[in-house]
Amino acid sequence: MTEVSSAMATRLSSHRHSSFPLILPGSGHKTTRVLGWKTITEKQIKLSTTAASPAPVTFTSGISTDIPLYEPPGQASFDDYIQDRPRVFNAMFPDRRRSKRLNDEEWSIHMLPIQFLFASVRPVVVMRLKCKSLGKEYPSGVPLHATRVLELQATRWELNGLESMYMPSHFSLRVQGALYAERKRSSGGRSRLKGHLEMSISLVLPSVLALVPENILRAAAETVLKRLVEKMKQEVDENLLSDFQSFRKETLMTLGDISSS
Repeated sequence: MTEVSSAMATRLSSHRHSSFPLILPGSGHKTTRVLGWKTITEKQIKLSTTAASPAPVTFTSGISTDIPLYEPPGQASFDDYIQDRPRVFNAMFPDRRRSKRLNDEEWSIHMLPIQFLFASVRPVVVMRLKCKSLGKEYPSGVPLHATRVLELQATRWELNGLESMYMPSHFSLRVQGALYAERKRSSGGRSRLKGHLEMSISLVLPSVLALVPENILRAAAETVLKRLVEKMKQEVDENLLSDFQSFRKETLMTLGDISSS
């Protein structure tokens, strides 16, 4: 009797630490395993073994422009000017050593090195310049009464010179901008050059940056973006307006030569 009881105890003890299939009535799961007296469903096993992917963080900066624009009646208008996209691009990005025309609408720009915390990167961005008119597919924020608008948009990018330890597993860049002339009747050619530019980046932080406090990381990223958009605004406010005046004079001289011939 003592030997039988001992054998039964040994058998129960062995089952207590082994795995065997068990169907639980009304559980809704066809197969449920009992491991050390703890019930774990197959669904729970799948969830526990799937590591959550790090969520990307996004940083954004934007800027707008609203400056006087002189368009004398009967002369070349800003609408005429922005149709010459190569000329407009060269006015906005004057360093031709760092840019290359790819097709009728796109140019690649090799940007100057950007320092971000411990990392340095040399981005290459492909910008598209596109004219739109008659209120069709205008960018957000542009009034439909604007006769013509120049849209700026980043379509592709590369991150050059970035060490592998700082390379994010996910990175996306968004650059969206617009320029147009705001005109009022009886203004005597006094219009306003209006526009806006927004730049944002979204990335999954590499492990070496994941330890940086979020407020420090966000301040550094937004400072970099702010400098970039302010630089582009400066090019518009100075170079683009200056080149537009040159365009008007050249157009007048051309028309004068034609009329005198």
